[in-house]
Order: sequence, then C-alpha cells, then structure tokens
Amino acid sequence: MIALLAVTTLVFSGYFWTALRLVKQNTNTTQILQVLEDIPNSPPVEDGAIDILLVGSDSRTDAQGRPLPADVLRKLRTEGTDTVNTDTIIVMRVPRNGGKASAISIPRDTYVPIAGYREDKINSAYGAVKYLTAERLQAEGVSDQQERERQSDEAGRKALVQAVQDLTGMRVDHYAEINLYGFYLLTEVIGGVQVCLKAGTSDPNSGANFRAGQQTISGGDALSFVRQRNMPGGDLGRIARQQVFMSQAMKQLLSAGTFTDPGKMSGLLDAISKSVVVDQKLDLATLATQAQGLATGNVEFATIPVTSIDARNERGQSIVTVDREAVKAWVAQQIGETPKPAPSPTTPSTPSRFGPEKLLSLDGHAVAAARQDVPCVD
Repeated sequence: MIALLAVTTLVFSGYFWTALRLVKQNTNTTQILQVLEDIPNSPPVEDGAIDILLVGSDSRTDAQGRPLPADVLRKLRTEGTDTVNTDTIIVMRVPRNGGKASAISIPRDTYVPIAGYREDKINSAYGAVKYLTAERLQAEGVSDQQERERQSDEAGRKALVQAVQDLTGMRVDHYAEINLYGFYLLTEVIGGVQVCLKAGTSDPNSGANFRAGQQTISGGDALSFVRQRNMPGGDLGRIARQQVFMSQAMKQLLSAGTFTDPGKMSGLLDAISKSVVVDQKLDLATLATQAQGLATGNVEFATIPVTSIDARNERGQSIVTVDREAVKAWVAQQIGETPKPAPSPTTPSTPSRFGPEKLLSLDGHAVAAARQDVPCVD
C-alpha cells in the first residue's frame, strides 16, 4: 500500500518516473498470479474493479527469505519461529471508473476450509500449506533450499488467496504482502503515527503499554499497538485499531514530505526492499491513475459480518465463526451487486471513512484545512 500510495501521489508531479523506477527496483515480486489461474470455482476476472489482497505477515525473515538477526527480533518484540501467520488480511477494492476505494477486513481467527489442509483459522492458511509443501518437496528430493522456499511460499499464498475468494466471493486480481520488519521500518521513516486511545492499556504478551489520549507511536510501539490481544471485542477490536492506524499512517505518509526528502525516500525504499512482496503484474503506473482517492485518505473500511467472536473448535482453540453465505451476500452489497442481508448480532457497523477529504496539493505540499482529530479507539 505504501508503494502504491507513493506512485499515486507522485503521478501528478515531476517526481513520477523517478519514483516509479525506484519503487520497481526495490520491490520484491512473486509469481502468485500464475498459480492462481488454476484455482477452482474462482469468481469472474472482470467485475468492474481491481481487488488487491493486502497481507500483513508475522514472518521472522526478510522479503528475500533471510532470517532476521536476534537484535532485530528484539526490536520487533517477538521471538524466532518457523511458522508464518498472516495476521492482517484486507481486500482493497479500487473501482476502474475512479470511484471511492474500499477496504474489507477479515478477522485473523475466522474459521474456514483451507484447500490442501483442513478447516482452521484463515491466518494459518499460508503458513500451514507452506510447511506441508516444503516437507513434500524435501521428501521428493528437491535439495535446493531456496527453490523449496520459493515453491512453498507460492503454495501458501495460493491457499490464502483461495480461502479469501471462497469466503468473500471476490476475485483477487493482485497480491501485496508486508512483514513485521517492514511495518517497523515504515513507521520509523514517516516519523511515527498519531493514535488516540479511550483508556490506558497494557498487554505483556505484545509489549503494549499505552496511556489514554492522543500520542505518536512508531517502531516496536506501533507493532504492539496493532497486535495487542487482550482488548474489548477481541479480533474485531484489533481490526478497528488496524483500520484507524492505517488511515492515520496514510495521512502521515502524505503530509510528512516523504517523497521530496531524499533521506526519507531512501528509508522508504530500503523498507520496501526488505519487507514488501507484490505480484509481478501489479502495474503501479496504471493503478496510480485509478486510485486517486487513496491519496486523500478517503477510503471506506469495513469488516465482514461474524456470528461469534469467542467460539471454540474441536481442538479447544478460540475462533471467529461466520455464516459463509451471509458473508458473500454482505460483500456483494458492499461492492454494489445485491441488497444487504439482515445483519447478525455481531455484524460490524456501517463502513467507516477515516481521514480528511483533502490532505495535500498536487505538488505534494500540505493543504491548510480545519484541524482533524484522531479517532479514539479502545
């Protein structure tokens, strides 16, 4: 998203072609679209919009698959592990006619069938299928570790995309992934993100320790803010935080002089190279002309309806349950295809738009406007 926003903003300035070239040079790519072509029962390709699956991974490696050093793991306030969970899953929809963009969040603990595995939390699709594929490849005699990593990563991404498509009924056109390290680096580059809490909070597991009120956070604190577990609403409460944080991060990115400051731009490109993976056909130049609404922070966020946030599966794990047909109907209404079904007791509220209507002029300079308060969350 940061790379897309960079190009979207700079398309109207003299920096465009230089920025586009630098972003392309520093962004890692995946061949995921090639393996997506054979997913059974995929929705139609042409549906009037570009749908991008945005994935936040807790991988303890960089974008090239190299293990993160111990000192970096300490900064991330996390431990080394071989598993990969996709704890943030958002489908960003950008209409081809230039209409308002929307972002649909899927709770990480949503219980769904996972192709090639079993029914489980959707955030385990990538990691579980990746692990099983890597074991199979090793048993088949594939000795090159880098090749095993490449093939198993693609299998894991394919399983996640298929789970998202089966749940939402949306066709994933493009894929973008960022890891924990990238999230850490990006918040440092833009000088932190302003957030607001209704009350002070603490969570020793994530390292979250925040006072009530408005504050600026970055690095490890930012990670703790969006990953805190012991909060009202569980998974849904965490998503609300992520949505507000993302909106404020967009606002800060576009108003911090990131793209005209050589030092900040260098930091941004370094973060992208270490943490961002996108599919090979994600055409940033084309998307820049179609996603102008992103440059104002004027994006509607919504979360799929759920039936329970504190259910248990047969293994005793806490899960989020959904009515899959109701989810498809709700998503169809959100993207303007069918009437909205009657909401369940835990269906999220009307989609929210965070951020001002206008953030900056076409040359990248901030526009004078009334003060915009940061939304306070739990």
